[in-house]
Amino acid sequence: EEEPDALAVVFDGPGPTTRHREYPAYKAHRPPMPDGLVAQIPLVHRVLDAMRVPVLMMPGEEADDILGTVAVRAAAQDYRVRLVTGDKDLLQLVGERILVRDPLGPRTTGPAEVETRYGIGPAQVPDLLALMGDSSDNIPGVPGVGEKTARALLQRFGSLEETLGRVD
Repeated sequence: EEEPDALAVVFDGPGPTTRHREYPAYKAHRPPMPDGLVAQIPLVHRVLDAMRVPVLMMPGEEADDILGTVAVRAAAQDYRVRLVTGDKDLLQLVGERILVRDPLGPRTTGPAEVETRYGIGPAQVPDLLALMGDSSDNIPGVPGVGEKTARALLQRFGSLEETLGRVD
């Protein structure tokens, strides 16, 4: 549908990541990947190789970090970037040249959609997740602060740092 000029597929690299080393509870509640899916991964790699689609993967790095790095660099080179992911962490990157497309639906998210959904700009998404926590990654956030309060704090103070600087 998009007829891209370039395409790559990104996978998590092997081994523990920096986040796992710094915060052992990171993603600790997630069940292991089902054996049936594990068995399919090498086949997916073979199909991508046969299609001559580059596969990006680095030891100790998560796919979303690699994807984000490549997206920002490509946008800086005037590519129009479409990240196909359901990972809300990558919403922080949306802008004039980067959009996020949900693989499970026809929804494409740009800055206006982030603003409508969360009431903040894309650059504030990491601060929102830090304040409210992120259950999908087992990140606890600030006790007693949910999405509504986190949004209100960011709308009032602009950033996590400014919010924390006004704790009193």
